[in-house]
Amino acid sequence: MIPSKDHLVICFAHVAYQMKACFDALNTGIQSFESRDRDDFERRAHEADVIVVSGMWHNGLIPLATKLRFIQSIGSGTDQFDKEALAGRGIRLASAAGVNARAVAEHAMALILALARRLPEARDNQARRLWRGMIGDLTQREDELEGKTVLIVGLGRIGGRLSELAKAFGMNVIGFRRDPAAGPRAADSVHTLAELPAFLPAADFVALTCPLVPETRGLIDAKALGLMRRSAFLVNAARGGCVEEAALVDALQAGRIAGAALDVTDPEPPDATSPLWVMPNVFITPHTGGETRRYEANVNEILVENLERMWRGEAVLRNQVV
Repeated sequence: MIPSKDHLVICFAHVAYQMKACFDALNTGIQSFESRDRDDFERRAHEADVIVVSGMWHNGLIPLATKLRFIQSIGSGTDQFDKEALAGRGIRLASAAGVNARAVAEHAMALILALARRLPEARDNQARRLWRGMIGDLTQREDELEGKTVLIVGLGRIGGRLSELAKAFGMNVIGFRRDPAAGPRAADSVHTLAELPAFLPAADFVALTCPLVPETRGLIDAKALGLMRRSAFLVNAARGGCVEEAALVDALQAGRIAGAALDVTDPEPPDATSPLWVMPNVFITPHTGGETRRYEANVNEILVENLERMWRGEAVLRNQVV
């Protein structure tokens, strides 16, 4: 059990996010402090019953955090935590899965719109003080989304929301997930990942919103890119490792696909010498799809719910990992 509300101490550990300020605005009366750097975090970890953390965590803190009973991850991923060691200490762990589903889905939709409406090119032209004239070549004009086909690879929280947004624009939506029986959300049909190659030739957009797991690592390789239309676009709002970068660069340089919008790369950021930086048919955002002004509030909503569950003695937490 965690201490009662009037005895509980929470540590918010993050280099940038305003987690404590957002939590304080809830007026819970719970005592808390924040750590902005690793040294301070290590010095004060022993004071906390609950730690809210993501990238600043390392498993050497487990023996130092002698009062620790619960960790609320700030992010969806929990690979950095030694689950066995936490379980051995009786420390519970919950992820923030779904915390940025709306944000990433909206970002992916924005990337699709940016490609269709040639917004990166317009911004570049603005910087050059160039007012582009009318274009006779149909292939070089802005396009409309209605009637276009988007393949959404990963139809979970993010992909499911993206399917709803895409349908609102009149797009044909084909979804892919490891378990099609889990449901199509707003997609017109849903299929297994193994069926993806059969649908790639029909796609105007291929949007990745899947987790990086063995089945999706390198999923978009030279073979997959070779199946896409020359007029098709790739949108990656998943993880950089889902795409073989060298194969993508080759396909873009050769004009085998029309372009790509990438919120994630592998590595992040791309190497300074990566051609992706300067390719006119590539639009890069710096893994900001999930970052919004509501992020801290969304995480704190999960945190407060899990605290209430523990005070009630419930066995299962929201997004429980350990």
